[in-house]
Amino acid sequence: VRTVQDLLGLTPQEIESELVQHSLYTLEGGQAAASALMDRGCTAVVCASDMMALGAIRTARQRGFEVPDDISVVGFDDSPLIAFTDPPLTTVRKPVPSMGQAAVRTLLEEIGGTPAPHSEFVFMPELVVRGSTASSPRGCTRS
Repeated sequence: VRTVQDLLGLTPQEIESELVQHSLYTLEGGQAAASALMDRGCTAVVCASDMMALGAIRTARQRGFEVPDDISVVGFDDSPLIAFTDPPLTTVRKPVPSMGQAAVRTLLEEIGGTPAPHSEFVFMPELVVRGSTASSPRGCTRS
């Protein structure tokens, strides 16, 4: 498995400064972050929330880009109705039912007098591929 670091020949610090854009978890935050990344020539944007991803799509369209032909966008949360956006948003789905069950089970054990062991729960997210992602644009290279 090749990493972004291997593929682009960047140090972790360069990846952080060139390919990561911090912003608010809002539509406007997604627009601002995506705009900065597009200015750097990025052809794909992975957002920390579905709402930010919708902002990224809005910015792409304002710049005359087609999603996913010119730029791919991925969200996070698999919010209700997100599959019905235009284009349907590729996103990362959290296993919310499993997370809730683990939290309730742990709470009930504590209430019942059985101290729950202090452990870490690991939940596997699921990539839900829809219409907002595609292969990189033809002839796309990093400059």
